[in-house]
Amino acid sequence: MSRAQISALVFGVGGFGALVAATASNEWKVTTRASSVITATWVYQGLWMNCAGNALGSFHCRPHFTIFKVEGYIQACRGLMIAAVSLGFFGSIFALIGMKCTKVGGSDKAKAKIACLAGIVFILSGLCSMTGCSLYANKITTEFFDPLFVEQKYELGAALFIGWAGASLCLIGGVIFCFSISDNNKAPRMGYTYNGATSVMSSRTKYHGREGDLKTPNPSKQFDKNAYV
Repeated sequence: MSRAQISALVFGVGGFGALVAATASNEWKVTTRASSVITATWVYQGLWMNCAGNALGSFHCRPHFTIFKVEGYIQACRGLMIAAVSLGFFGSIFALIGMKCTKVGGSDKAKAKIACLAGIVFILSGLCSMTGCSLYANKITTEFFDPLFVEQKYELGAALFIGWAGASLCLIGGVIFCFSISDNNKAPRMGYTYNGATSVMSSRTKYHGREGDLKTPNPSKQFDKNAYV
């Protein structure tokens, strides 16, 4: 089961890194070329700042100076992605402590509980990231296909796909952690019943063997005594 836990750790830590990259990225939405008059200039927007660039390679970024002027869906996505990153960080720590190949965490039962907790935390992290990225993508697609929306339209940025990929990795890692713990709980029970059956059989054979050893010398001794009489 250590291989399953190692693979789960790789998925979880990789997903955590992808979530950090997606949260810090400024390419959550990009201006579409379909409605842009000047195709050599485009705008990137993220959760924290807006960036403009051109074909010559020059970029200029301006952060969101105030929280109150930011739209509601951006604030919601901020909270969800921060929660996803925080949960992914704690999930990585719990996973390292709860793995069988590490020397920290206490007994096997305690490490199993910590590993199960790591799986649950990874799953929650993936759900938060999936919700935040989907909410942001829904806003972009709704404005893009709305014929009454006359402002600048945007397309899905690379950060959304990175966030979805990180969420999927966290979910896979968390599920593998949970299933590895359930398999570990079943294995000792089967071994215990098998060892118990063998111990009972061995004790019975020893007990009968001792009775046989005790009974066999008695008739010979009695026969010798009767012969002398």
